[in-house]
Parts: sequence; C-alpha cells; structure tokens
Amino acid sequence: MPVALRKNDDLFTYAHYATWPDEERWELIDGIPFDMTPAPNRYHQDISVKITSAIEQFLKGKKCKVYAAPFDVRFPEVNQKDDEILTVVQPDISVICDRSKLDTKGCKGAPDWIIEILSPGTSRKDRVIKFDTYERFGVKEYWLVSPDDKTVEVFILGENGKYGRPEFYTEKKILSSSTLQGLSINLAEIFVED
Repeated sequence: MPVALRKNDDLFTYAHYATWPDEERWELIDGIPFDMTPAPNRYHQDISVKITSAIEQFLKGKKCKVYAAPFDVRFPEVNQKDDEILTVVQPDISVICDRSKLDTKGCKGAPDWIIEILSPGTSRKDRVIKFDTYERFGVKEYWLVSPDDKTVEVFILGENGKYGRPEFYTEKKILSSSTLQGLSINLAEIFVED
C-alpha cells in the first residue's frame, strides 16, 4: 500500500487529484494519496464483473445505480467545495440510490452500499482505512469479499453511526443485501474460477 506524492505535511485535495494523469489510478484519503497500481488480478476482476452484473440485472427499472471501478466517490465534509475535498476513493463496486449525488465526475457523498474485493496489496487499507472512512461518512452497507478464502464479510451501519459486528458468509451461501431488498447473490457462482 504505497503512499506517494507526500512532501512534508502537505495534504492533497480533489483539485490536485483532478490534475493527475488519467492513466494512473490514485485514491485520496484524508489528504494522503494512495497509489492503486498494479491493477487487480484476473480472478479479482472476474468476481467484480459477476457481482456487478448480478446487481445491474436486479436494478433494471429501479432508481438505484451500480458502478464498478474506476469510479470516483468524493466524500466532502460539511459545506466543503469540490476542489477542497480531501477524500476521493475508487471502490470496486458502488451502489447509489440517491441520484442527486451523481454528477459527471462520479458520486459526491456516501453511496448506500460499497463492495471492496480484497487483494494482498489492498487488504489492510480496505479493512482499516477504508472501513473507518466509509463508517465516518455513513456508507450504510459495506462488503469485504475475500477471493482467497471465498468468503464475504458484511457490515451494516447501525443507528449509532457505527458498523456492527460483521456477518460472515462462505461460498456455499446465498447472500442478500440490506440495501437492495430482494436481491440474492449465489456465492458459489461468484467464486467459481473459470
């Protein structure tokens, strides 16, 4: 999880982020840039496509939208202008039900549901840094998908604004989303390696 472009105690903003080369993938968390290279492996991408496709099929004719990375999610503090935002992430999968949060740049504000697919290089960031970020900004549902273990951890934001204890699901389960009532995802189909 390399950190780059850090000089002294400078913090970077979305204004800086927007000028970085398109062929490079970065995330900005509390003003600290995180390099998103190298690209995820093929199995990671297979899982992402299968989950995104299942959600997209379910959402036909509904108001919510699903997006797969790279897709910018900006988390502004109260009354913060776009160019002052310190946190911009590219979750593997984002579901947004409040379309007023969507603009040409991506999503401004918390998606309803975020799914991160763990990789050896991103696991700590997804489990600790992004977990704290998503909880702080009010992402209602957060899934951590482990390709190696073939498991999914599901966190739901409680009324106290904190994620409760995770529910664990193995590849033999059919998983539902609290955000999208009626959606079922067969984990055996998600984790099968083609």
